[in-house]
Amino acid sequence: MSINSSKSGYISIVGAPNVGKSTLLNLLVGERLAIVTHKPQTTRNKILGIRTEDQAQMIFLDTPGIHQSKIRLNQRMVKRALEAIGDADLILFMADAARPFQPDEEYIISVLKKAKCPIFLIINKIDLVSKEALLPIMDQYNSRLNPADIFPISALKGENMEGLIPKIIHFLPLSPHYYPDDTLTDRSTRFIVAEMIREKVIRLTMQELPYSTAVTIESYEENTPNGIIRISATIFVERESQKGMLIGKGGAMLKQIGQSARKNIEQYLESKIFLELWVKVNKDWPDNERSLNEFGY
Repeated sequence: MSINSSKSGYISIVGAPNVGKSTLLNLLVGERLAIVTHKPQTTRNKILGIRTEDQAQMIFLDTPGIHQSKIRLNQRMVKRALEAIGDADLILFMADAARPFQPDEEYIISVLKKAKCPIFLIINKIDLVSKEALLPIMDQYNSRLNPADIFPISALKGENMEGLIPKIIHFLPLSPHYYPDDTLTDRSTRFIVAEMIREKVIRLTMQELPYSTAVTIESYEENTPNGIIRISATIFVERESQKGMLIGKGGAMLKQIGQSARKNIEQYLESKIFLELWVKVNKDWPDNERSLNEFGY
């Protein structure tokens, strides 16, 4: 490969909560790196996914949804997203065709107008609206942001994606690749596994629990006599009452979470695993600086 003709760059995927950023990252990379749920504020960290094609390496950054909040955890999430805007060679600003012009987007657009790199407007979830309704939405976003290009897509169904990758490559700077060509992410296996467990907590528990949980991997043993990977993880909640809900009657809820997570983890690791889950209380951790640091936020 000629260094003079190779391209590489960082592409930040930004937007309000629950517009489909993680779904798009997974689709672009071709691997389920970021957890996806129907509930907003699922993504808490910047998640890097890498796609290398011939002489071009695209380094995608899935970011937490940008929103206003007084809770320290949410403030840290938004800080990560804003940092990704400043670090980008190209920005994909995602909007939801079914819920356009969300209040938080006014602030996002004001930040994007100061960006020094090109911006693509990604109008997601076009499968949920008519073409007649979509065109004025695109026009309004276009007039407010003046993006380099516009892509109406459905990330969930993979619709209308054909032209996006070639256009991204066109805008990348000439540069040697930052990562080996077979690299998919800079995140550790432990991080991905913890996120898969947290995804099942979000999907299976009651409304108030998803935002009160954090997951840490206590142990990860690969070289076991029977070849089964042994993983021990702790799910943290804010209150004793939440601990009871998470465990469930006779441990039923925790067992369901473990069984569901194990299937996804085994598929990702391509190996049989033994998964042990514990539940502990860390009082008011989303608003505690020390706890946030311990949990990697």
